[in-house]
Amino acid sequence: MKIKAINPNTTLEMTENIGAVANEYTADDTEVVAVSPDRGPISIESYYDDYLAVPGILDEILKDEDDEFDAFVNSCWGDPGLDACREVTDKPVVGIAEGSMYVANMLGANFSVVTILPRARDFIEEAVRKTGLDGHCASVRCTDLTVVETENTRDAAAKALLEASWEAVEEDDAEVICLGCAGMGGLDEPLEAELPVPVIDSVGAGAVLAESLVQLGKRTSTVRTYKRPESKEIVGYPERYQL
Repeated sequence: MKIKAINPNTTLEMTENIGAVANEYTADDTEVVAVSPDRGPISIESYYDDYLAVPGILDEILKDEDDEFDAFVNSCWGDPGLDACREVTDKPVVGIAEGSMYVANMLGANFSVVTILPRARDFIEEAVRKTGLDGHCASVRCTDLTVVETENTRDAAAKALLEASWEAVEEDDAEVICLGCAGMGGLDEPLEAELPVPVIDSVGAGAVLAESLVQLGKRTSTVRTYKRPESKEIVGYPERYQL
């Protein structure tokens, strides 16, 4: 099995970490290839960043002309452009936000998301609502971390996330913690060692769920919502965008 994990931002160190984490959690005979788009923001911390990243994500899926990959992982916690991704391929496309929340929902009666800057709160809460699990979300706890800092200042990131996680457990009665950024990949185990609740690595959860859908032999339904977009001229884009 071969899975493409798409880091919607262009920070290559984060892309490398996404690949390492995804391959750690998936089976030995599953290969996860992590990529970044050729263009886009270095991090996604706002709706503006989110929308700018979507064309690059779609391009990484549309490049799969020779059916090299069996599934795709949208590796940003906001799951940018996830519905559009499912319109351009019937192969499984899993977002790490939905993936981490689905896993958390099976491990506790509720969960909290610990994440980045306060300005991202609405962005994160919208991702929660999109899954239909908002009734199970105890809280969204923001930190002062930027996306890049989650990757480049690991000790400081772990400290901030631990503090936010304890607040979620003690003040919000959270039973599971979701790490709300792909840059937090690999921090689940040290945090879980300090906390009384499970901690979900969103990249790991997304990769394993994508792998499971392939193992089940399932593809995205194209009967209505996720059927291919209506054919029309797409001005200024490569030929592969002409569906």
